[in-house]
Amino acid sequence: MSGGAVGADLLARTAELINVASVSYHERAIADLIEARLRAGPGLVVDRVGDNVVARTNLGRDRRVLIGGHSDTVAPNGNAVARIDGDVVWGLGAADMKAALAVILELATTVVEPVVDVTWLVYAREEVRVADSGLRELFDARPDLLAADVALLGEPTGGAVEAGCQGVLRAVVTLTGTRAHTARPWMGVNAIHRLGPLLARVDAYQPRTPEIDGCRYRESLQAVAVGGGVAGNVVPDTAEVTLGYRFAPDRDIEVAEAALKEFLVPVMGDGDCFTVTERSPSALPGLGHPVLQGLIGDNRLEVRAKLGWTDVAFFAEQGIPAANYGPGDPTLAHTAQERVDAAAIESYRRTLEHLLTAC
Repeated sequence: MSGGAVGADLLARTAELINVASVSYHERAIADLIEARLRAGPGLVVDRVGDNVVARTNLGRDRRVLIGGHSDTVAPNGNAVARIDGDVVWGLGAADMKAALAVILELATTVVEPVVDVTWLVYAREEVRVADSGLRELFDARPDLLAADVALLGEPTGGAVEAGCQGVLRAVVTLTGTRAHTARPWMGVNAIHRLGPLLARVDAYQPRTPEIDGCRYRESLQAVAVGGGVAGNVVPDTAEVTLGYRFAPDRDIEVAEAALKEFLVPVMGDGDCFTVTERSPSALPGLGHPVLQGLIGDNRLEVRAKLGWTDVAFFAEQGIPAANYGPGDPTLAHTAQERVDAAAIESYRRTLEHLLTAC
């Protein structure tokens, strides 16, 4: 089959997956389709846990590579139905990440004698809070299904390898004051006014930019929500701000939390409170693994730091090097303009096929 024919076929397969609605928490239909396709693949052992599907080869190879991605999407934005226009497929989840899933299903059922053992993974609920993650569900219930020497997740990266990921801390800082009548404000302390110096300090934050394995990470600190107030005639005695901190993978969660607390010391006082509400670990690049070196070197792939958070962090926690690599422009994910072209999908397919047949 010619490259053009393969690309057209993968466009159609991507469109088919787009047309199976799979907004987070509503993924049974697409899990059923994926399970059926993988069970038809020769030599695959298939397990299903909830709406998560895992298919494995057991060929006795000396390495196991896990290749996977998530089946869910965000809510539609006028793009629930796929549209193929020339060599481009448009629609919800095209880049994030049904094009990658189309390739995964294609290779899982056609590359029957890979030179490495392969674990094909499709998991649920990536686009929602970490506590509900289908991948976390699998790690808790069946960690044996996820054992591997290295993992590749098909997040849209524009065909580059995005190494590791940054960690995430969300914390609520509660500042205290003293209530008083607004006619006599000098008798109280306005907690909302105290937010001013705190927000000014956050706004002036200078991000760390450490380089790890040749990848330049850039941290960020942002105020993402504020709250406070009692009544129109009361000086408020509490106010709070939620901070989002993205930290580089040279810091673990405990070090990142301590650094954020230290940064806020000048604007906090007795009675103020710092409460972490969400914490997700970072992941080191892991680029020293031979499989990742071969993937990058054989295909001359661009390598860059992953500035966001992805599920590679779950694998890094288990000591499994992992990277993000997939077709599609990540800046189009979750937008009404989400799309991916045939050349990007075919390049992804060709690169993975080479990895499985010539690794």
